[in-house]
Amino acid sequence: MAGLARRRLDAELVRRNLARSREHASQLIAAGRVTVGGATATKPATQVETSAAVVVKADDGDPDYVSRGGHKLAGALAVFMPLGLAVRGRRALDAGASTGGFTDVLLRAGVRQVVAVDVGYGQLAWSLRSDERVTVKDRTNVRELTLEAIEGEPVDLVVGDLSFIPLGVVMPALVRCTAPDADLVLMVKPQFEVGKERLGSGGVVRSPELRAEAVRTVARKAGELGLGARGVTASPLPGPSGNVEYFLWLRAGAPELDPADVDRAVAEGPR
Repeated sequence: MAGLARRRLDAELVRRNLARSREHASQLIAAGRVTVGGATATKPATQVETSAAVVVKADDGDPDYVSRGGHKLAGALAVFMPLGLAVRGRRALDAGASTGGFTDVLLRAGVRQVVAVDVGYGQLAWSLRSDERVTVKDRTNVRELTLEAIEGEPVDLVVGDLSFIPLGVVMPALVRCTAPDADLVLMVKPQFEVGKERLGSGGVVRSPELRAEAVRTVARKAGELGLGARGVTASPLPGPSGNVEYFLWLRAGAPELDPADVDRAVAEGPR
């Protein structure tokens, strides 16, 4: 008898019209809402039989962002906004916008405008691309960003989800585009900060000490640009390979990052 057909779980969710896209499917899986044969699924790449019992649970009222990244930024804002981070009414820059998870969160939080910048083309979800509050800047290298490239008006809020480049390389360009009282909420990805030779198997940074070092390195680079730290917190969700990520809230005139705050964020975050 021929073997049963199998397919990646994220692709199977799309085939069954249980998800809009594979990115959306990954978001559902990360949120723990997908079960296969009654067991909660954890990986989009899991091979499942096309006849398997695949169920998507109700969302319990959680926002359904256009990408998994939305839940990451939403988690950071839930920590930082009670501490004084302002979002509503501001002009924001989303550096490394991709599908637009961060942009989605900012719009729901009431920003006046988002300039969505990405080196790729056509990735931003149509629901965001067609929103009059969103200015799309595709095929734009963030490290070469200028004020003119974002239509000449400084932004007063920056969020960033960038890969394959240390944040210290791109922060000078981000600062060039900001107003004096701007806030920056940047995702620190240790795997791109500590050096390839220090990565564990699968490209994952497993050492809490190295994770903390990555955050401190970014904060030190920010300090060289006149930025201090208002807060640090672990992302509520890991990266695709399992890397723990952190959000650093930066602002001109803020104090230097307290190493104890970094240690606390690492200790309280995902393992």
